[in-house]
Amino acid sequence: MRAVGRSAAFFDLDKTVIAKSSALAFGRPFYRDGLITRRDVVKSAYAQLMFRLGGTDEQTMAKTRDYLATLCKGWQVEQVRQIVAETLHELINPYVYAEAAALIEEHQAAGRDVVLVSASGEEMVRPIGALLGVTDVIATRMGVVDGRYSGEVEFYAAGPSKVEAVSELAVRRGYDLADSYAYSDSYSDRPLLECVGHPSVVNPDRQLRRLAVENSWPVLEFRHPIPLGRRLRERPAVPVAAAALGVGVGVAIGIAWYGRHRRTRATPAPA
Repeated sequence: MRAVGRSAAFFDLDKTVIAKSSALAFGRPFYRDGLITRRDVVKSAYAQLMFRLGGTDEQTMAKTRDYLATLCKGWQVEQVRQIVAETLHELINPYVYAEAAALIEEHQAAGRDVVLVSASGEEMVRPIGALLGVTDVIATRMGVVDGRYSGEVEFYAAGPSKVEAVSELAVRRGYDLADSYAYSDSYSDRPLLECVGHPSVVNPDRQLRRLAVENSWPVLEFRHPIPLGRRLRERPAVPVAAAALGVGVGVAIGIAWYGRHRRTRATPAPA
């Protein structure tokens, strides 16, 4: 007879819990503070798109990881943390899916640990987790030397690496993965979904939707990104099984908006 342990719920972050890319969301303040150029913003968006389309292809993941390391090399860790802290409620809070927040609360009420599992940097993921009342995160960790990113990636939380980290955490905590849950929108998280007994897909891409149908996995459609405080005031939350809404990150539009906003602020008022 199989021994039954504790169970947990593992949530991907981007397009699963929040209706945008967490990494790209901070592009404007990173640009404003001189950490990245406009070209970097576009290249970052393209790199993330290629990763999502490429699934668990090792070459795609390696290229994305190496680009991330090169981009961040030399950044002050404290500066990044400060930018995230200052802009979190503006850039992330309004885009938390009400359905995801309600589902997280349901798992916590059932006594399960909730873990955010994201390829985004830990400096971004951990504060987002705190916003949601989640203390456990598995995220990408960058090497740090003298308070600056070294250009090395200590752990890249993507594809099979997510499963390795989840499995290690399960051993430490005594989780029974056969009785645990996982949620993701991307086919690249197939290994994560397959390592638990209760996988569900959220706003899935085409490949993942096909996989879910083949395996009779639940397909959830989240469509209500609203500020967390507003959701708490307006309970009950919208149903988890809501109709689909396509949410895209308009990178070019965002850059154009930011440039125009900067020019407007820089233009002196008429005498």
